[in-house]
Amino acid sequence: MGRARILPANPDAIFLPYQAAWIKDTSRLKLAEKPRQVGWSWSAGYTCAERTGRADAKFDQWVSSRDEMQAKLFIEDCKLWAKVIDLAAEDEGEVVLDPKQNLSAYVLRFANGKRIHSMSSNPDAQAGKRGGRVLDEFALHPDPRKLWSIAYPGITWGGSLEVFSTHRGTHNFFNQLIREVREKGNPKGISLHSINLQQVLEQGFLYKLQQALAPDVEQQDMDEAEYFDWVRSGCADEESFLQEYMCQPADDDAAFLEYDLIASGEYRAGEDWEITLEQARSERRELYAGLDIGRHRDLTVLWVVERLGDVLYTRKVIALARMSKPDQERIVWPWLACMSRVCIDYTGLGIGWGDDALAQFGSYRIENVTFTPRVKEALAYPIRGRLEDRTLRLPQDGVIRSDLRMVTKQTTSAGNVRFTAERTKDGHADRFWSLGLAIHAAATPAAPIEFASTGPRVSANLTMDDRISARRFTDTGFGTVAGRVNLGGF
Repeated sequence: MGRARILPANPDAIFLPYQAAWIKDTSRLKLAEKPRQVGWSWSAGYTCAERTGRADAKFDQWVSSRDEMQAKLFIEDCKLWAKVIDLAAEDEGEVVLDPKQNLSAYVLRFANGKRIHSMSSNPDAQAGKRGGRVLDEFALHPDPRKLWSIAYPGITWGGSLEVFSTHRGTHNFFNQLIREVREKGNPKGISLHSINLQQVLEQGFLYKLQQALAPDVEQQDMDEAEYFDWVRSGCADEESFLQEYMCQPADDDAAFLEYDLIASGEYRAGEDWEITLEQARSERRELYAGLDIGRHRDLTVLWVVERLGDVLYTRKVIALARMSKPDQERIVWPWLACMSRVCIDYTGLGIGWGDDALAQFGSYRIENVTFTPRVKEALAYPIRGRLEDRTLRLPQDGVIRSDLRMVTKQTTSAGNVRFTAERTKDGHADRFWSLGLAIHAAATPAAPIEFASTGPRVSANLTMDDRISARRFTDTGFGTVAGRVNLGGF
């Protein structure tokens, strides 16, 4: 089946050369940078099952996956390989490791008494346990440095530490380890493997993929060049493609928000974070929203957050493209009616939206914000500040992550700060600015900000949260803060 032009050197072999090289490498520390979905975890499952199930095996294996689903899948792969190589293995299901910390693992036990423990990303689960370590999608863990620090001592008495992942920015500890190997003399003695999408295709990956897929899927009609372009076109942007498939980490020095910083605020995979419109209407929730307006080239994005204590939890993100204003209003207006407060982009097309929203919902619910360089700066910094303070929760979504990464901070020759973003088919960092507006809607500004507003002026006492925000604004040059602030337009 399929139109692949490149056959593997041995078409009957189970593993392609890059997989076989990883399996045969018995180094104490080994690390791989690799593309997404090229069978790496699958082949790592073979290695894990083969060495744990041998009669003379000395060590258990402790596998850390990025989430619970990946932990389950890894055990399933190990079970498959145990059957293939005729090793007696029993799936013990989910086993509690520490009831106090709610730590558990999925366990596969072999006839020799040794086990494979596959668990999600909590680094604390590694502490105090001896045996081999496998750290799957290492860079995607919330704190890769901490995970390495706790996992590494576990091989003191024997076993190996295997790490493999796609990249997550230049500042990620995973990339720092790779740079140590390549640029700093490899002080840890790591065996480094590196493979990108083009290289796996040159080794026969598409041929293998087409043999495994159903005969009627579109990938069957592609050759290697067409498949490469097909994968590339489906990525959120070029930066995502280069990072996820070509082993080129995104430049964290260019983006305003680092990958690790965004990841630190994301919900866990599979976590139920969204609410319905009916829930917003019927339940007592403290909801705030930001609305960034677009129509032809950019998106209209509504970002809804809920305040619980001092943390803002994202509850809904709606992105609308190429829709008329009446059609967009039919979707967005019911949500605005449920909000305690909404900040709306009052620039260009947003002027009409803002005027209509004021007439519909009143000035105590609607705040219109005209974007200027000064205002964008005031909206951008609280996003980063809340992520640094761990007081903002975001969806785990590739498109949203890419949009948040799109904004860059530039300083002109005159010393002025500008926040810019490349315009793509997915918008112009519209999700970033709607999030900034939502955060502003949920908090009282602590210093004068150049908001152009049609709302009335009132005064408000500063809360402790406001004082924290005040220090952040003051540090960025927005002015001083008194005990009471005249909040223009609020």
